[in-house]
Amino acid sequence: MSGAGRLTLDDVQAAARRLGGMIHRTPVVSSQSFDDTSGYRVFLKCESLQRAGSFKIRGALNKLLTLSPAERARGVVAFSSGNHAQGVALAAKLTGARAVVCMPTDAPPIKLEATRGYGAEVVFYDRQKDDREAVARRIAEETGRVLVPPYDDYAIMAGQGTAALELLQEVPSLDALVTPIGGGGLMAGCGTVARSLVPGIALLGVEADTANDTYLSLRKGERVTIPPPSTIADGIRVTSPGALTFPILRENLADIRLVSDDEIRAAVRFLALRAHLVVEPTGAVGAAAALAGKLGVAAGARVGVILSGGNIDPGLFVSIIQSG
Repeated sequence: MSGAGRLTLDDVQAAARRLGGMIHRTPVVSSQSFDDTSGYRVFLKCESLQRAGSFKIRGALNKLLTLSPAERARGVVAFSSGNHAQGVALAAKLTGARAVVCMPTDAPPIKLEATRGYGAEVVFYDRQKDDREAVARRIAEETGRVLVPPYDDYAIMAGQGTAALELLQEVPSLDALVTPIGGGGLMAGCGTVARSLVPGIALLGVEADTANDTYLSLRKGERVTIPPPSTIADGIRVTSPGALTFPILRENLADIRLVSDDEIRAAVRFLALRAHLVVEPTGAVGAAAALAGKLGVAAGARVGVILSGGNIDPGLFVSIIQSG
């Protein structure tokens, strides 16, 4: 990547060229109901309609495409609660590599089934007891496979940033860009793009209020580790921001907004019933902050919101819809 310890717009543009024709250019959707309720002019970037159901294929495939043929032949190993698992599994299938994915025993069944469906081998770990990265690293060391991290890798971040590149090509003038924050890879990539193309843009990350590791870390000025969080947004149940992503977030973010599980459920319901979009809880946290009046930007602002994924368990989806 460009420069030691840096991520640049050039890196993201190179990723976009690499990924061209291999992933979907996802639609940007507007909803008058969403605008009326939130008070903003909102542009929803629907990564819920991406291949493998989330933005994660962008980073995973970019990473695998930057490996040498010999590295790909050795295979790859990843760790994930679901969407990165599916992204790596599909990326491996597309590039002829074989993938092992470490998933928690409580991973959503729909994500587990999809990961196996793309041809990956799944190894389970206990979220409450095991260090998932240590499990994956051990497999990498024992088998010679290349580790494909979920976020703490510049090639991964560059791939994720292509979502914002597409959004800003379609809607060049935004006042704010909103994404979920888990490990920070999506916002690290997207924020780098947005800062370069729209210098005055407000970059807002959103976390569940029980999974507020980045919120706490930004306020302390260093990475904070929290206990394994409990939230309906399974994709952001991380305990600490990434060592590589956090400095980028600290430099670029205006702030972190926190939303409750009830606000996330309300956003999933609103997106389904009013915007006709099926979005998983993690993918809906940015929308939740907008609908709950928590963005803190001026009324009428032009806001880009990345709906990061749509891989929701059918039973959970039905229960959320019926709870309204």
